[in-house]
Amino acid sequence: MKFRTACLVALLAAVSAPAFAHPGHDGSGFLHPFAGMDHLLAMVGVGMWAWLLAAKQRSAAVLVPAAFVVMMALGAAAGFAGIKLPLEEAAILASVFLIGGLVLAAVRPSTVTAMAVVGLFAVFHGYAHAIEAPSGNPATYMLGFLGATALLHAAGIGLGWLAQRAMGSVGLRALGGLIVAGGALILAAQ
Repeated sequence: MKFRTACLVALLAAVSAPAFAHPGHDGSGFLHPFAGMDHLLAMVGVGMWAWLLAAKQRSAAVLVPAAFVVMMALGAAAGFAGIKLPLEEAAILASVFLIGGLVLAAVRPSTVTAMAVVGLFAVFHGYAHAIEAPSGNPATYMLGFLGATALLHAAGIGLGWLAQRAMGSVGLRALGGLIVAGGALILAAQ
């Protein structure tokens, strides 16, 4: 049991590496979701919540992250089109707290409800990616950050599986608590 716990701690440390700012982005957009802890925590959290929901309905493991990616693309399209979304940074931070809290509390709504929740926040994440994009090819940039987002969702699903396997539901809920704690650190740093 001690080895499993050590492995889980090592994985969590790797995933939660300090990335509080949004430094320069590569032209492909792939690095952007990794450049801000708010984006990173929310996207990994979506994967963890999808894993939690999959116990009730297996398709949630695919549908919830897919809803995030689709709505994120729509938010990015709005940003590239010059449409203004108010309070985008507040909505992104709120997504960290809410998604982490949903995992922590083991909230299991219907898959459709979960898709709507993550989809709403995904619009703001996509919008932020678009307005922070360097000049260049927006399509390539979008494909990059959408691909990275899917990988972060997969990492969240994997972390959820690992935590649940190592420590049961307490492990998965603890990861939700770490997401919330990460949100608190971001808020304190602002």
